[in-house]
Amino acid sequence: MIAMAAEIKRGRKFDQVLEGARQIFMRDGFEGASVDDIARAAGVSKATLYSYFPDKRILFSEVARVECNRQAEEALQVMAPDMSLEDVLKEAATRIVSFFLSEFGLQVYRICVSESYRFPELGQRFYESGPALLRNRLQQVLQPYLDTGDLVIDDMELASAQFGELCKSDLFVRCLCGVECDKSDVQIERVVNGAVEMFLARYAAKTSR
Repeated sequence: MIAMAAEIKRGRKFDQVLEGARQIFMRDGFEGASVDDIARAAGVSKATLYSYFPDKRILFSEVARVECNRQAEEALQVMAPDMSLEDVLKEAATRIVSFFLSEFGLQVYRICVSESYRFPELGQRFYESGPALLRNRLQQVLQPYLDTGDLVIDDMELASAQFGELCKSDLFVRCLCGVECDKSDVQIERVVNGAVEMFLARYAAKTSR
């Protein structure tokens, strides 16, 4: 195993390899994705793939980082400045819950939990591209409502982390464990509404409730 702390090599076909890997990981998950299929989807040789990513875990963590960033940026773009606080929280929660419940999101979590003890660098990469990224983006989203007095929050970092955890309530753990994993719109809305209502009950200014 090559140390994951080493810088990832970048070159002319880096994005090509990453896109091919994303397609296969999304389709087959981490365990089911073969190096042969990834190389074929990327249109490169296995030697080229290994020259960029000598270990499949590193490749998966980089795909996860890019995908999380992409989804976070998409979410920020659709959140208009004139949206109400409740609407912004519902939009954010819907996207967060949907990602957590996606096969890719579940795979990311499973790999992080199972491998980070043996490979702490991998755990660090997943944390930075997952929980830390989510917390930072939520702070960006919530700050304007803090400035206008719609929210009263002393510890923004904690509040942002709490909102992310509320989005994991019930369905995420069920799906993670393979127990009654109902991903219907009704069930997702149930989790979203619960997360938003609880967050507002704690942090909304009295005049905003």
